[in-house]
Amino acid sequence: MTVAYVCTDPGVPVFGRKGASVHVQAVLAALQRRGEQVQLITARTGGPVPPQLADLPLHQVSRARQTDPAAREVATQQADAEVTQVLDHLHASAGVDLVYERYSLWGRAASAWARDHQVPHLLEVNAPLVAEQAEHRVLVDRAGAESVAAAALSATTAALCVSDPVADWARRHATDPARVHILANGVDTTRITPGPPPPSEPFTIGFVGTLKPWHGLPILLDALALVLADDPGYRLLLVGDGPEREALVARAEQLGIVDAIEATGALDPADIPSQLHRMHVAVAPYPADGDFYFSPLKLYEYLAAGLPTVASAVGTLPDLLDHGRLGVLVEPGQPRKLADAITALRQDPERRHHLGQTGRQEMVRHHDWTGVVDRALSLARRS
Repeated sequence: MTVAYVCTDPGVPVFGRKGASVHVQAVLAALQRRGEQVQLITARTGGPVPPQLADLPLHQVSRARQTDPAAREVATQQADAEVTQVLDHLHASAGVDLVYERYSLWGRAASAWARDHQVPHLLEVNAPLVAEQAEHRVLVDRAGAESVAAAALSATTAALCVSDPVADWARRHATDPARVHILANGVDTTRITPGPPPPSEPFTIGFVGTLKPWHGLPILLDALALVLADDPGYRLLLVGDGPEREALVARAEQLGIVDAIEATGALDPADIPSQLHRMHVAVAPYPADGDFYFSPLKLYEYLAAGLPTVASAVGTLPDLLDHGRLGVLVEPGQPRKLADAITALRQDPERRHHLGQTGRQEMVRHHDWTGVVDRALSLARRS
């Protein structure tokens, strides 16, 4: 089967280091493992092709580079329109059996092409991008973006939403809400595996992700200061980089805990497993404020690595951690409770081992990307 994978979002470098990039690469690899003939259509590569995707045919459309927000929105729509020509060419030369698209703010060409050519189309929806763009960035033509979302969600064979809140948003835009399905994220359990136990000292608390405000890292620093006040044998391993780096360094200096923190900076996806192997526990300290619609890849990676995990009880996280069976849930925004949960795990190696094993088994059985993609393809066949 020939699958055209489409990602025209200029904010997603498909071969980059962002969580969205890792997501795209994982789906592409899972499709290839199934033996599908994958053709990648994208606006931005963001780096060299990963070794596991070395033979992937690549078709690049224009990437909007304007600094003026209104001009950038128009240019992005024009770039999206180029997808039609690429699909026409692929269909004429080899035939296209399925279009698998990552929803982007101005992406409507692929779904329209698939509908017009009676080719199944899957629309992977990871966020309510219209609301997200308007709240966190700049959105000039909101009505236009809403119209694009409605067109794509109404033309698709099946919309694959990562969480209930995202699915609720999608249903409000789709002419046929029955086409909207919930399909949570996954993890490559062959790439992310448990490692040998790290040295017992220092006890390493780990975080993986972009350093952005909604990840709750100030709460984590406050919790680190609390555990260090009782026991200097802790350290924090921050894997990632981002716009909050300077503010976090300043906060750590204020708390007097800089020497207990190691920050790796941004790393390639291939380098993440070895960093996970250095951790005793992993954390996702999301704050309570805002609408939590994510299906965080980091949680799946923590669990696949066999790491006991502490996460805020917000959004989808209680369900993902099976309400405490797969990890420890804490009240968001409470450094003391986060510190106490970490300390309790340090003092209970048996529980750490049990949580690690249970989480790993759950990821292998139910959340490997191969199974996630299989379920997605089954929706294309059924609809």
